[in-house]
Amino acid sequence: MRILGVAAASAALTLGVSGSALACNISDFSAEATCDGAKGSIVVTDTDASGTPATITVFLENNGADAKQVGEAQTVKGSKAGTKVTFSEDWKPNAEYRVRVVVDTDKIKIDKDITPNLTTPSTACTTEESSSPSPSESATPSPSASESTPAESDSPAPSESESSTAPAGTSSNAPSPAVGESNLAETGANSNTGLIAGIAAALVAVGGGAVWFGMRRRGAHSGS
Repeated sequence: MRILGVAAASAALTLGVSGSALACNISDFSAEATCDGAKGSIVVTDTDASGTPATITVFLENNGADAKQVGEAQTVKGSKAGTKVTFSEDWKPNAEYRVRVVVDTDKIKIDKDITPNLTTPSTACTTEESSSPSPSESATPSPSASESTPAESDSPAPSESESSTAPAGTSSNAPSPAVGESNLAETGANSNTGLIAGIAAALVAVGGGAVWFGMRRRGAHSGS
């Protein structure tokens, strides 16, 4: 009997310890600030393996006082792997949040805060503006060659012969002197007159001599 009593006491103590280990307590809860792109959230995780329902409420703190309640209170049933509840919140860097846990059952009553209070990271969630790539300088359209270079004139350029031909030296409309006149001007008006006169005189002398000689011969024949 004595042995049976010791065994029963040991079994009861074991069941009591295991029951206490499975009971819900504040250490089963944790909180963190997360980001989903530009969207911020406060996530509370419940690792109570007994699955005891708990009510979670989140408050933004300001100088030790509640500034506002974040969303509505949510009920969570924990699990050994951990059950999460999410509160959407556009949190700011280094902000402080108080997470209240309330469990009200016949066997367990909890009304405590997760300690210490949750402090958000020093870097805010990435916004869409900062995550989108900034336009590169090479995307700026540069003026095309046709826009920057002036179009050539449609008027035809003067030909080489037209551009190289010098204008006349005089604007007078008087006809240019003939070649003969220019020679007379250069050599003198009487340059050939003496030669012609000499030849004519010689011919006259020869002719006169011939006439005289002929008449003389005719007179000689008639006298005989």
